[in-house]
Amino acid sequence: MNQPFGTIPLPWTGSGGSIDIWTYEVARRLAKSCEVVVYTRKDKGQKELESDQNVRYRRISTTLDEWYPRISYILDKLKKISVTSSLARTMEHLFFFRDTKRPFFASPLYYLNYALQVAKDLKKENCDVVHLFNFSHFAPIIRAFNPRAKIVLNMRCEWLTVLDQRMIKKRLRYINLVIGCSKYIINSIRHHFPEFRGKCTLPIETNGVDVDVFSSKVDQDNMKHSKEKQLLFVGRISPEKGLHVLIDALQKVVEQYPEVRLKIVGPIKGGSLSRDFLLTLSDTKLVQKLSSFYDKNDTSYISYLQNQIHSLGIEDNVAFTGFVPNSQVLDYYQAADILVNPSFSESFGRSLIEAMACEVPVVATRIGGMLEIVENGKTGLLVEPGDASILSEAILCLFNDEELRKSMGKAARKRVIKFFSWEKVVENLLCEYKNIRDFNVCR
Repeated sequence: MNQPFGTIPLPWTGSGGSIDIWTYEVARRLAKSCEVVVYTRKDKGQKELESDQNVRYRRISTTLDEWYPRISYILDKLKKISVTSSLARTMEHLFFFRDTKRPFFASPLYYLNYALQVAKDLKKENCDVVHLFNFSHFAPIIRAFNPRAKIVLNMRCEWLTVLDQRMIKKRLRYINLVIGCSKYIINSIRHHFPEFRGKCTLPIETNGVDVDVFSSKVDQDNMKHSKEKQLLFVGRISPEKGLHVLIDALQKVVEQYPEVRLKIVGPIKGGSLSRDFLLTLSDTKLVQKLSSFYDKNDTSYISYLQNQIHSLGIEDNVAFTGFVPNSQVLDYYQAADILVNPSFSESFGRSLIEAMACEVPVVATRIGGMLEIVENGKTGLLVEPGDASILSEAILCLFNDEELRKSMGKAARKRVIKFFSWEKVVENLLCEYKNIRDFNVCR
């Protein structure tokens, strides 16, 4: 069951988000040994039912659910007008929770129609296992219509541990298995909910990359002898990604490598993560300091970065590519000397394994799931978040040592093949599905 705002176009173009990519890649491999139905949002012009590589795609209209975010917006406006404060409070109780730990996206009403349609169709399909992403409030709805199904909740973020714990505990009772994109996520859930520890598996590799597609070019070594060094960032252009720190670090790198080029691959519009999804919930001081980057529309970060680049005089060293489909981002990885992820918050770090599969060494912060991906000093370098000076030193260390970059790149690909191929992900996932169905031990 894909997230309600995710979509999977067929034929597959690789243009979806990380969970859309995960769903497509895993589903088509699971279909070799299981019957697979994928539920996802229906966009304009898409068919309700479609098949591809033995996977059935059932697309669900979310038109009736679109009113919900609009009400949240209206409520925020009303709360600023004192004469309507009582009306605003009434609307809060009628439509959704509004305290810090019960934001509107955690309400049972959030995409309720989408969840109901999926739950009813699952009952007709008589599915053995139902796989959800992130939204725990879907579990009770699915369970109501499918009492015998095994429900798997796949957490790709920290919501379970930062939302209201009493609310989450009630929902976890409807779930058979919780998996996560990293040990970091699962260990945190186990710590906060020790009574559900047995439901939280540790850890299966649940993020993957196509190691046959993501690989180095044959002539990559010759290409990288160029004087123009290539730095790469792939991801959302959002405050928690730490691009402002990377740009500060770049100024110091330019002093030694005037022709260095930083390519920032990610959507320029709409890329900034909503304040409610992270900033409002996080109690991490480094994340809280990011509040200055948000304006009323949460869209000011890209303007800040552009002004920062101009003030530092490094316009010729930075390029924003805009959105690039996953099928085309390979070219950027293969041309890069180093992939940098300077995030303040990261449950996993997908760009790391994609770059590593292409034999590109990485520089990442000691945050969340990235600690589990990067072998410091072997496949890349880990640095403390928020420190531009240390980040620039790590980048220069790799730029100044071509043999080190090359050896790290080779080791990085070997690590990805061993732990993060899609085949490995599906092998582990099938084992977990089997365990919750008949409690046999697979490994």
